[in-house]
Amino acid sequence: MTAAPPAPASLPGKRAALCLIALSQILALSIWFAGAAALPALIDAAAISPLRQAMLTSSVQLGFVAGALASAGLGLADRIVPQRLFAAGAIIAALANLLALMLDPGGIAMIASRMVAGAALALVYPVGMKLAASWARGDAGFLVGLLVGALTLGSALPFAFNLANAVPDWRLPFAASALAALLAAAAILFARGGPGLRPAAPFDPGAALLAIRDPALRLTNLGYLGHMWELYAMWAWIGPFAHAYWQQYDAPARLGDLTAFVVVASGALACLAAGRLADRLGRTRIAMLALAISGSCALLVGPAFGLPPWIMLPLLIVWGMAVIADSAQFSAAITELAPPERTGTLLTLQTAMGFALTVITVQALGAWIGWVGWNWGFAPLAIGPAVGVWAMARLRARPEAGKLAGGRG
Repeated sequence: MTAAPPAPASLPGKRAALCLIALSQILALSIWFAGAAALPALIDAAAISPLRQAMLTSSVQLGFVAGALASAGLGLADRIVPQRLFAAGAIIAALANLLALMLDPGGIAMIASRMVAGAALALVYPVGMKLAASWARGDAGFLVGLLVGALTLGSALPFAFNLANAVPDWRLPFAASALAALLAAAAILFARGGPGLRPAAPFDPGAALLAIRDPALRLTNLGYLGHMWELYAMWAWIGPFAHAYWQQYDAPARLGDLTAFVVVASGALACLAAGRLADRLGRTRIAMLALAISGSCALLVGPAFGLPPWIMLPLLIVWGMAVIADSAQFSAAITELAPPERTGTLLTLQTAMGFALTVITVQALGAWIGWVGWNWGFAPLAIGPAVGVWAMARLRARPEAGKLAGGRG
């Protein structure tokens, strides 16, 4: 009689490794939204055009896309020990943030430093995902949700850093997140890879055709693009929105930072819950629910701008949870639908397409807000979730949905 395989949580060292990986992700990814958290203080310090305000975030997205494609093309995650590659990316991102402290606020050089930081983070987030996935034993949806939750908390951290300073200073989010990334570089070196850690198949540009030709993969990617249309534009502009909202009440700037932190960070719990529910109820079902809620919130938040906090704050928190809850399910769906030898390439392509789209939406939303104001500022973001719901409904109706979440769709 053969022994039963160990339960998902009973693999030796699994909990400790996942805790270290998640902590390292949270600390390193605080680099991402340092520019967004610093934006209100940056605007006070220098005359920054709306175009450059948006570029402080969209340049990170652009750098991440370039870094992810370069890393995949060169096979860096297979040539270099993953923990060391993660540490190198975190250190480079930290140095880029420290360099930004010496540059003109909002200038082209600072924007270029943000692009370098984004490229470096392409050595952090996907590599951390690979390390976490190496521990998967029937709980892949939850583990991907854990890492997306870590991304969410890391994105919220710069707004929390602002709370430590009585006088708003744009340098604080940059400096604090650089220090956090250096701590992440040290912590990840103690994180073990799981028994599933093995070299990935070489990057295959021809897989791009499969992502388009295969109906199930095409619908999955379309759902992901609908999700990404909304996510990073919301995260990039929720800080300025919160500051503008509280200015109506002559409240201190700290309240805007606290609101932005709570709204973004609340999504971390939603990622974990959605990961568990999707494994049990189906990926498409949970994705459609999250997309429908977040798209509705995008339409409601602007008209609610003049309403009291007891209405606005719960609405924002619901949006913060729904906007990220479905994120992990699109990656998990690729792993279940794609040929095993092409999974890595298709995940890289999905990520690259999604973040390339965010460059456009972050930039365009800033211009739109400048034109119509906050009352209808977030409304265009609802387009993405609407497309995503349609794509997931079509996928759920296809026979390939039987491969998702153990046949739950």
